[in-house]
Amino acid sequence: MDIILSPSPNHDERKHPVDMLVLHYTGMETGQAAFDQLRNPDAKVSSHYLLWEDGRVDQLVAEDRRAWHAGVSSWQGDEDLNSRSIGIEIVNGGHDFPLPDGSLPPYPPVQIDALIGLCRKILAAHDIPQTRIVGHSDIAPLRKQDPGEHFPWEQLARAGIGLWPDGTGPADGPGLAPGETGPDVEKLQATLAGIGYGIAETGTFDPLTEAVVRAFQRRWRPGRVTGTADFETLRRIAAVHTLYTAD
Repeated sequence: MDIILSPSPNHDERKHPVDMLVLHYTGMETGQAAFDQLRNPDAKVSSHYLLWEDGRVDQLVAEDRRAWHAGVSSWQGDEDLNSRSIGIEIVNGGHDFPLPDGSLPPYPPVQIDALIGLCRKILAAHDIPQTRIVGHSDIAPLRKQDPGEHFPWEQLARAGIGLWPDGTGPADGPGLAPGETGPDVEKLQATLAGIGYGIAETGTFDPLTEAVVRAFQRRWRPGRVTGTADFETLRRIAAVHTLYTAD
């Protein structure tokens, strides 16, 4: 894989070994705008890699340095995820720059092929568990939506990058909605926390719980991103929890 060195000044020393991979979309109108922003010393933001629509890859920060891409975030009880992760920004307008018909812009096949190759290169160099390959919305669900419900997580999982649950099991039953309280909500929160989401077991389906459910749906139930835990969402949450606790 050809990688172009395009250094960004926005980095500092790591405090932890690399054990995470965080995927983002740029959420800007053009790749050039994102490239310029990630290298702008006044912006105080960067990533290790920028992946263009045509599959080109720029390395902005060396992997042994702490790039500034995750912000305030948490996963599996860890914080300061910038110190623990490799960050890849994928050129895509996302929710801020949809297509004229309002749909989210697709990720071109050549871009995803290049992403799979880049991820494999990173995973070969670092001890990153499959359960710690995440999207920005997973680690900051109140703030972020990327890489979005249009990102092909299932395709990546088939390529050995991340996990995807079995689709079998019952598909109907009661769900949970914002505002509900009780032990079933507490169990939902505990299961989401067991996957890695930063959520407390309050027993109340509060705004944070809604945001975490929505983040889960963006990744594992992209056809229904509502923040309401209908039965199919609950089933998938349980399936992912089983995968993550068995890995």
